[in-house]
Amino acid sequence: MRVRAAPAAVAGKSSSHLKVRCARVTAGRGGVRLSAAPSRMRVLIVEDEPDLLRSLTQALQEEGYAVDGAADGETGLFNAQNYDYDAVVLDVMLPKVDGWEILRRLRKTKKTPVLMLTARDQPKDRVRGLDTGADDYVVKPFDLAELFARLRALIRRSAGRTSNVLTVGDVVIDTGARQISRGGQAVALTAREYALVEFLALHQGEVVTRTTLYEHLFDENESTLSNLLDVHVSNIRKKLGADFITTRRGHGYCVGGGE
Repeated sequence: MRVRAAPAAVAGKSSSHLKVRCARVTAGRGGVRLSAAPSRMRVLIVEDEPDLLRSLTQALQEEGYAVDGAADGETGLFNAQNYDYDAVVLDVMLPKVDGWEILRRLRKTKKTPVLMLTARDQPKDRVRGLDTGADDYVVKPFDLAELFARLRALIRRSAGRTSNVLTVGDVVIDTGARQISRGGQAVALTAREYALVEFLALHQGEVVTRTTLYEHLFDENESTLSNLLDVHVSNIRKKLGADFITTRRGHGYCVGGGE
């Protein structure tokens, strides 16, 4: 059963959430790592209510994100500090370590975008979250479409982008609609190809290493020594132009410069 982004709303701390089977679950430091199918961005969800964690994981995977989950604050803090995420969805009321403390410790070392998720809707709670270092704040129950939009906005801002439209030469990437055009003509890409194009465009002008691309866009069982990345780059060049992606031998790939 699919969890749709709209108009469904997700309620906090209830047992009515759809149960979702994760693609793969691996043990780690007393918690679980929920591995998604290959996707464009990696998000950490720290939420102790099992049904909500599963339903959010399913919904975000269907939106094209790789998702790791933590069911308690200790595991969530460990993951957030030791892995690179494009965003963290962080509940406030958590066992072992609460969301406030996770945020306080995380901000000592990282600027990862954090979206606070809580049933507490008092203004003082929102102010506390933002003053502690949260980038945004969503109160339960919430609409999935709004959550997705806020996540996209956080990721864009962290990459130095303010618009959901990215332009690289005559190629236009609409991250909201997840559509790409070249010279005004729509171009059909596979989900994996789109993921690669969007990630490189968000880091336009930078050389992105192969390791970074595999960490953010590929499943854990796909070796960085495989030629999967080269195959996708080749296919993208056929569709968007031979010079759209530049290869820096021994370093990685870039679009829009990086020489």
